[in-house]
Amino acid sequence: MDVLTELLSSDFRDLDRRALDFFASLTSKIEPADLARPTPCPDWTLHGLLRHQVSQDIGFAAAARGEGGSLAVWRSGSLGDDPHAAVVASGRLVTEAFADDGVLTRDFALPEVRDGGGFPGALAITFHVVDVVVHAWDVAATLGLPWEPDEELVTASLKVAAVVPDDPESRAPGAAFAPSVPSDGRDPRDRLLALLGRDPSWRPA
Repeated sequence: MDVLTELLSSDFRDLDRRALDFFASLTSKIEPADLARPTPCPDWTLHGLLRHQVSQDIGFAAAARGEGGSLAVWRSGSLGDDPHAAVVASGRLVTEAFADDGVLTRDFALPEVRDGGGFPGALAITFHVVDVVVHAWDVAATLGLPWEPDEELVTASLKVAAVVPDDPESRAPGAAFAPSVPSDGRDPRDRLLALLGRDPSWRPA
């Protein structure tokens, strides 16, 4: 079975909940002064990155309900006065939406991906997992914290990364992921980051 076929027949919802919990465990350590820090994503401060992830959660939740076609939905996140609480709330929102009966076979509109969809729910949920896991590294690297997703999350995310197109159109500025970068391939976590355009050696300036 090839990787794409495997993902199309998968159920990543438990992995998604674990990824969201992992992400929230890191955002719980953020202090107000940290929000202005630069991140490995050159266009975003930590505040911008968190707002992006909250927006993605809202967008994926809407897509799971059949309401994700408008790009504005994917730009609607707000951190309010408590970024960690906003992260927890958006994570809960997407988890509840993914729990709906039939979500794995429902078409998800993803306006930020290629022509927008629809993508089978089972595959779309894998996209959300890898997005959360890699953005958790962005947060950890920004704060100088360890990034230690469990082995199953890393293995699953590597499968998703293997089917993410790595062409100039798909990895253009402003896209979800930058072009892949070289990796020695020894550490699966470093390999995952490199496949999705992160430099595992990045450190805050």
